[in-house]
Amino acid sequence: MGDHAGLQRRLGLPGSVVIGIGSMVGAGVFSALGLAAARAGGLLMAALLVAGVTAWLNAISTAQLAAVHPTSGGAYTFGRRQLGEWAGFLAGWGFVTGKSASIAAMAYTAALYIVPVAGSSGTEWTARWVAIAAVVLLTGVNLLGITRTVQATVVILVPVVLVLALVIVAGLASGPDAGSPAPPVGSAAPVEPSVLGVLQASGLLFFAFAGYARIATMGEEVRDPRRTIPRAVLGALAFTLVLYVLLAWSLTRVLGPGGLAASEAPVRDAVGVLFGPDWLWLAVAGAVLASLGSLLNLVAGVSRTGLAMAREGDLPRPLARVSARTSVPWVAQLAAAAVVIVLLLTADVLTVVGFSSFGVLVYYAVSNLAAFTLTERVVRSPRWLNLTGAVLCLVLAFTLPAMSVVIMLAVFAVGLLGRLVVRRERSW
Repeated sequence: MGDHAGLQRRLGLPGSVVIGIGSMVGAGVFSALGLAAARAGGLLMAALLVAGVTAWLNAISTAQLAAVHPTSGGAYTFGRRQLGEWAGFLAGWGFVTGKSASIAAMAYTAALYIVPVAGSSGTEWTARWVAIAAVVLLTGVNLLGITRTVQATVVILVPVVLVLALVIVAGLASGPDAGSPAPPVGSAAPVEPSVLGVLQASGLLFFAFAGYARIATMGEEVRDPRRTIPRAVLGALAFTLVLYVLLAWSLTRVLGPGGLAASEAPVRDAVGVLFGPDWLWLAVAGAVLASLGSLLNLVAGVSRTGLAMAREGDLPRPLARVSARTSVPWVAQLAAAAVVIVLLLTADVLTVVGFSSFGVLVYYAVSNLAAFTLTERVVRSPRWLNLTGAVLCLVLAFTLPAMSVVIMLAVFAVGLLGRLVVRRERSW
């Protein structure tokens, strides 16, 4: 392994778009829609619209910044160069901690579909070990290099999109009169529509839109970044937004607003209604593949941001080591996997989606403010859009469930205090 090797520009436009879509299509499709419906009620589409608009504004800022600063690190690097070291650290710390929690949540979600947990501690620990095995396997794939990551993402993404397309077409064609028995999702009390409910739902749904950031964190591995990155970011988000809108519409028609709000696995329940219980394996396979696809690209994105932070001394220097053979930041990759495994062994990771969203929303708030300061506007757009994106990110972050906000504020405080202590020791 070489300590001073650099990353190589191997990604073109198709590969970059695949990375972005593969990172997004996962959590939002198979978990976040039900969680959001439980908070937004009949205003799920309004919440999806708010999340989509916020994501689009962030995508514009990300594309502008990544084209001007085509290097690893995403908003961490953008914040340092445009706003200063502390703003950059705030973004990087939010991304690394929030997305590490997301990796753990995705791995455990995939495991729960494989090993259903029904109150048994034995099956719960089996699911945890399956999740750990998934993290180890996909970390190994990432260590083979970025071209292998793209190839694996294509293999995973194609059947997932086909499964979702089948559910969308069948759901919109048959709707609530499909003639099948009601799904076994329990009953949900009617949700009174409210502004807070819509905002909380939007914050949870935003968790599903954040995948395009992986393209920016891989800026050193994209060919012709000024042209490729803006197109890849906006193209991946546009595809995913259309997919989510159609799927939310289909699931609402098939399950009803109450059924969707009560469902922990809405795609699985919709498949049961539309095609019968014999076809539930189709939804399980799609959920597992989608989760694994998100995992594959989340691990890559976290390791690239860790690489950038280590280069600047904001994380331990050994994390900046890159393999001369595969051009992969192997130490950062292994460190990220280790943190995720600890989370899987010690925490109920399905509860961390909220503070993961908080961390990523702070990350994008910094990104929007950094884009506002750019003098070179590769993607033409008025500066007020950058400010609007920053405000929306902060509003969604601080209207998330209170416990999520408190936990992430504590995590940020620890990170900022740690950086302050390290800086003072170095100055002595």
